[in-house]
Amino acid sequence: MDDDAAVAALQALVRIPTVSDRDPANVDVAAFDEALDELERRFPLVHQHLELTRVDTHGLLFRWIGRSDAKPVVMMAHLDVVPVEGQWQYPTFSGKVVDGTIWGRGTLDDKGSLVGICAAVERLLVEGFVPAQDVWLSFGCNEEVSGTSAVLAVEALGARGVQPWFVIDEGGAIASEAFPGVAAPIGVIGVTEKGVTSVELRVEGRGGHASTPAKLGPTARIARAITRLDNSPMPASVPAPTVELFRRMGAHAPLALRPIMQNAGRAKPLLTRALVLAGAEPAAMTRTTFAITTLSGAPALNVIAATAKAGVNIRIMVGDTVTGVLEHVRKAVDDDQVHIDVVEQNEPSPISPMDEAFELIEGTITEIFPDAVPSPYVMMAATDSRFFTAICPRVYRFAPFRMTKAQRESIHSFDEHLGVDAFLDGVRWYRRLIERLPA
Repeated sequence: MDDDAAVAALQALVRIPTVSDRDPANVDVAAFDEALDELERRFPLVHQHLELTRVDTHGLLFRWIGRSDAKPVVMMAHLDVVPVEGQWQYPTFSGKVVDGTIWGRGTLDDKGSLVGICAAVERLLVEGFVPAQDVWLSFGCNEEVSGTSAVLAVEALGARGVQPWFVIDEGGAIASEAFPGVAAPIGVIGVTEKGVTSVELRVEGRGGHASTPAKLGPTARIARAITRLDNSPMPASVPAPTVELFRRMGAHAPLALRPIMQNAGRAKPLLTRALVLAGAEPAAMTRTTFAITTLSGAPALNVIAATAKAGVNIRIMVGDTVTGVLEHVRKAVDDDQVHIDVVEQNEPSPISPMDEAFELIEGTITEIFPDAVPSPYVMMAATDSRFFTAICPRVYRFAPFRMTKAQRESIHSFDEHLGVDAFLDGVRWYRRLIERLPA
């Protein structure tokens, strides 16, 4: 498979609107069927030579038999994407290439990785390559809605007695503009991820006609609860991976910041304060966050709400717990009439070690992206790989693509895009990772 065929495969997959939804009735099953058919057309050797197990509705679990099964590796991606958001420069599912850039939903999250992995394997199969260890490809179909495909893949591997040496999924990237004043791109490898917990704040009332409002009705009470929670942040701190991230960035920082960053372990309070003040993205690296995401009240402008609700998406920092965070919410809201309903709850993932598996990933980054500074970090978003911590202590999150700050902001937003050269470098990175697996 040459470069043009790899790019064409990504374009083809991006054109298929595999949008996931928490309600299965709203999922376009035909689109997912088409995506699987397209994968098979574009990557025939992957489907001919690897053992395939279907997982969930459209999840795929491939086994590439290596020379040994002592240290199996799992490489992950997902087929599904989030819905359209905002005004796009080019049609959302066009897969259009303009000035060396591929545009469309899923280019970064996560069809770039999906196609990149398949293209790397296809190229190696053409050459008759056999990996040193078993390589498993786990492609989920409902990651964006915290679905069951990854859980079922873990169960399938566990039933076969597979204990992966390491797992690699989407997550970090070759990130430019990662920190103010740091010119070098940072190859951030997620060694853990925040826990995702969602709650709904709910107030019940009598409702009625808008001409006779009572003081502090359901909608006003919900508004007060939101304001109280927004004004009550969790304590800030920097976990060990963040300390190491800043230590490694220190040599590339402005002179005034180098002493703080290179001595991050001894200057944690100062580093914490600096991150909190540096903006939303750096501040989120220091604490559990609360995002008010959904609101609902009365069905009409002239009706007082009988029920008012606010959805809160919580990203739990390593070191905090679901129990502690829910207690914080109760204390911050401080209102017995505000019910707190837990929609989903997940603890932060364990921190994966920076041992020989991490060093393999790190070394492959250095080989393909020699200008980048590889480093661990705490991933703030959620991935399917969190479920694999049940069977593997080494779970890493890294997508081998160069991304600007604007590109990172386009994920789950509008104008998502990936450079053609960046994508092809990612294909080469996946290939080298497989080639470098130790015997």
